[in-house]
Amino acid sequence: MKKSLVALSIVAGLSASAQAAVYQLEELSTLASAKHHYIVDANNNGEVIGQARGLYNLPIDVSYIDFTESAITRAYDNWEKREFDAIDKEITFTLDDIAAGDLNADALTFMLNFLANANGDENWQKLADVVAVNFTPSPAVEQVLLDQPSTDYDGYTRSVSNLYNAISEDGVRVGSGSAPYEKIEFTPQGEDEPETFFVRDYRSRGVVVSPSGEVRTLQPISDLYGGTSTASDIVQRPDGGYYVVGSSSIGVPADRQEDYDDRCDGEDEPIAVCVWRLENVASGNTLNGMYDRRAVIWTLDADLNTVETKELGLGLVPKEDDDNAFVSMALAVNSQGIAVGYSHVRKYDNEDRISTLPVLFKDGEVIELLDQKDDWFDGKAVAINDEGIITGFGSKRIEGRATTKFFYHDINTGQTVFPSDYFVSSSSVARAINANGVIIGEGEVDVVNSTSRRREGFIYSVGDDKIANINDLLPCYDIDGESNYPYNFAEATAIDDDGIIYGVATKTKEKLNARGEVEVDDSGKVLYESVATPVKLSPIAGGEIEECPPEAADTYERQSGSLGWLALLTLPLLALRRRFK
Repeated sequence: MKKSLVALSIVAGLSASAQAAVYQLEELSTLASAKHHYIVDANNNGEVIGQARGLYNLPIDVSYIDFTESAITRAYDNWEKREFDAIDKEITFTLDDIAAGDLNADALTFMLNFLANANGDENWQKLADVVAVNFTPSPAVEQVLLDQPSTDYDGYTRSVSNLYNAISEDGVRVGSGSAPYEKIEFTPQGEDEPETFFVRDYRSRGVVVSPSGEVRTLQPISDLYGGTSTASDIVQRPDGGYYVVGSSSIGVPADRQEDYDDRCDGEDEPIAVCVWRLENVASGNTLNGMYDRRAVIWTLDADLNTVETKELGLGLVPKEDDDNAFVSMALAVNSQGIAVGYSHVRKYDNEDRISTLPVLFKDGEVIELLDQKDDWFDGKAVAINDEGIITGFGSKRIEGRATTKFFYHDINTGQTVFPSDYFVSSSSVARAINANGVIIGEGEVDVVNSTSRRREGFIYSVGDDKIANINDLLPCYDIDGESNYPYNFAEATAIDDDGIIYGVATKTKEKLNARGEVEVDDSGKVLYESVATPVKLSPIAGGEIEECPPEAADTYERQSGSLGWLALLTLPLLALRRRFK
């Protein structure tokens, strides 16, 4: 297997005197309406997609709120004490201001915090601050997936997360999202006054987006009580059509059906609210979920019409008395229709214990990729190339803590390899692999702190002994030749066949409030913060690793600034990261 230019550059750089960086970093265009931006995929044509988080000016619907209600007056009093009195500052807004629709940045922040804490209450407005983004061609633009214009305020409801997941070589994109919430009035049985409820039609739908922006949904195999489907990856077939993989609900477990029959009678609350509550039970344990879900491959024709929907199987055989909601999920597929992902499986030494492990879906079989006897208890396979090389991660306890380790598996030989990463107890995850067997991802770099470790992007070529920290392949200084390099490359999410890497770097910028306005302290001094920035790393011909002097180098940190917020990048979006084929 040949190695890419990047892999060869790294090898050369590690063994030679440093004269120039290996990569040139370029910031991509971002939305002015959001704080953080994350790349999830790109293709060999340089088309890049991702997500933006931290939207400014989210809409607050005050029309239904009784601002004398104890829940909000108590929250306001606590907010005043914690955010203003504690620093001897007078609060800048009142509840009357909010009721009148006059929300300054502080008032908006308060309401967003209040609604976030009330997210599990069906009587309060639902907001989401995640949108899909086309980063190229520049300037970046939002892609609306399933949201709808609001009937209560200008613009979209902003009640639904729009998630891009993958892009094909010819620019067809896939993603997922939930139905937008609708505000309705409902009078519970025995009551005289109606109550406000926020309801939606379904939890999730996979979507396919044409290059021109037309959105089509992928229907689940079973849409009982709304059902659910997700689309994780897309690849072109040799005949001009497409394979799309993800998951679909196939029904409801017997226990959940009993719960529905007992609770969802439409008397005390809308049936949609009752279903919403049952769906939310799965937030901590998928075995308690509302739906049985299976990995699925959709076959689309060249016009994006679905011509076949096929289940890919489950890594165990349910027993007659099993009441669990078993799940399998396909996260990636190659042009041969071979898919990988994860599935519930039984423990090898105890059939009553269930784990979620990386699997290969091939020829009607669900094949585990990790040996449970080596103490792997969790994991996912996240990418596969056309040469049959799979990459992903597994979890086991190392030095007393749950730790993830990235791996690659060769379908041709059946061999699974866990390369060396940053250090023994460092958690590492792979995100993507290109046609040349170059894997990228990120791993923990803090040795001392075992609870919240900073992560930095890595690159690895199949067959090598260990990974390379991508930050070590960037320049030591900014363009002035004196200031420390302003970027810390935190997460590598896509790599093309020419070795161009896409991902997320953190950079210090002026701090903006919930209205998108620059924040200052009491003396008028501008405040700064670290934000997630989408970047492109292009290999430099003949480039080599720079040997940074001590004042510009740090064993694990090339710039100052905490990355504690970077936890947002990991588990919630991990299943949604893509790769090149």
